[in-house]
Amino acid sequence: MRKICVVITARASYSRIRTVLLAIRQHPDLELQLVITGSALLEKYGSVVTRIESDGFKITARLYNVLEGGNLVVAVKTTALAMIELSTLFENIKPDAVITIADRFETLATAATAAYMNIPLIHIQGGEITGNIDDKVRHAITKLSDIHFVATENAGIRVIKMGENCDKVYNTGCPSIDIAFEILKNPAFNFDPFKIYGGVGSIFDYKKGYIVVMQHPVTTEYDLSKNQIECTAKAIEQLNIPAFWFWPNPDPGTDELAKGIRAFREQNESVPIHFFKNMESGNFLTLLKNSACLIGNSSVGIRECSYLGVPVVNIGSRQAGREKGNNVLDVDYNTAAIVKAITHQVAHGIYPSDLIYGNGNSGEKIATLLATIPLSSNKTMSY
Repeated sequence: MRKICVVITARASYSRIRTVLLAIRQHPDLELQLVITGSALLEKYGSVVTRIESDGFKITARLYNVLEGGNLVVAVKTTALAMIELSTLFENIKPDAVITIADRFETLATAATAAYMNIPLIHIQGGEITGNIDDKVRHAITKLSDIHFVATENAGIRVIKMGENCDKVYNTGCPSIDIAFEILKNPAFNFDPFKIYGGVGSIFDYKKGYIVVMQHPVTTEYDLSKNQIECTAKAIEQLNIPAFWFWPNPDPGTDELAKGIRAFREQNESVPIHFFKNMESGNFLTLLKNSACLIGNSSVGIRECSYLGVPVVNIGSRQAGREKGNNVLDVDYNTAAIVKAITHQVAHGIYPSDLIYGNGNSGEKIATLLATIPLSSNKTMSY
């Protein structure tokens, strides 16, 4: 059996890889080694450990490495600490291959550690473009990786143009679309988010309609985070539409962004908004599917919402360059422009489903490849 080690560093990583984990666990020729580290362990950002365990997964190791501070230095030191912890772990559990996911700064630690220890490295969601520090991280991981499971045809072309062997690049689609595929078959909103997930803020009748807000800091603009979230908050206040608002990722700039959210919440208690840290991926996508619009800069608006047909107002540069469906309307950090865009998208309603990021069977594709393709850390380039 091949031992496949998957390293999850943040809450979003689990939803992106969950169907792959299920397929690995069910495959007779694969053994799953599951490592949880980074902010995925922290309750402050909505720890996903309980959810992982409730899904029946056995966690191989938990590595605590996140420093507080929300600035650039902390991001670097958090990554460095992860390399120290992962090197010891990999030496002990001896995986046949390591999987790293997407482009968060902590994932660079997984990639560098596996590469230096001559462990075949598999990268999921390489070759994409977003226009900030994530691009540097993602492309660096591509060059450290031996096998590439890309989410789109264009992403695969970019990886090959970077000199990667075309025989090692597989367009598997995005695993998070697998969950969206199930939601699209059964989109009924049959749970109470207030009772299940708690949170703070107004309690409203969500069956009468609502929007969803999810805005993260931009690492290359982290010093502008507070001003950026204030533009969005003013737009939400003016519209006065009931909203579910989700807490931002732990990136440089998060502390200032969080201050802006708290100040808005304290000064606008009459505005019908409820704030959550996190939500189980299936419930979250159900919430999105039944919403009037998603506002912010999360990649879920680009990936899952394109498949679900949910109208999206994408603010700022965080997702610049990423392939987008017709459901996405891009705007800058300008309150009037945000209000206009939300009004347009709410009036437009649902969009046709777009298959840019896959058709819902990525997990099984990836597991089959993991069990059959040659695994090697000796790379050959195609320059």
